Amino acid sequence: MTSALGSVASLAARAGGAVVDQVRSALGQGGGAGAASAPASGWLVVSIYREPSEIDVTALPAPLAAYGGSIETRVRPAPGGKGSELAVRLTGGSSGKASAPARLAGSDPQGDLRSALRQAKQLIEVGEVLAVDPTPHGKRTATPGGALLEAATKRAPKGGVL
Repeated sequence: MTSALGSVASLAARAGGAVVDQVRSALGQGGGAGAASAPASGWLVVSIYREPSEIDVTALPAPLAAYGGSIETRVRPAPGGKGSELAVRLTGGSSGKASAPARLAGSDPQGDLRSALRQAKQLIEVGEVLAVDPTPHGKRTATPGGALLEAATKRAPKGGVL
C-alpha cells in the first residue's frame, strides 16, 4: 500500500514539475530539463530526409514562403549523409525576441518562424502537415493527466510540446 502511495506521489511530483517547466518556458525563464532557448545567431534548423539538391530555397513551402524577403534560408547536407539541414532566420532589424507578456499574448515572431519551419519540414517530407487533433483513436478518458496533456497541446502550438 505504501509503495502505491509513493508511486502516486512520484507521478504527481513529476506532473507538477512539467507544469512548472511549461510556465517558465512561457515566461522566458527556461531552466527546465528540456527547456530550449533561441540560438544566439537566430538560426533555426531542422533535418529533412531529402537530398540538398531536392530542396529549392526559391520555391519554399507556403509556411516559409509567406515570410518572403524577411527571412534568410540555407540548405546544406546533414551530418553523416542523412538528408539535409534547412536553416532559417529572421533578417533585418527584427531580432524575433518577444517579451514574456507579448509571448503570453500570442505575439512571438521567433515562435511563429519555428512553427512555419516545422510545417515546411512536414510538407517537404510527406506532402502534408500532420495534425494531432482530432485524436484518431476516438475520445480520451477524462483523467487529470489527459487534461494536462490537452491543455499543453492547445497552449503550445508554436513551440511544440516537449
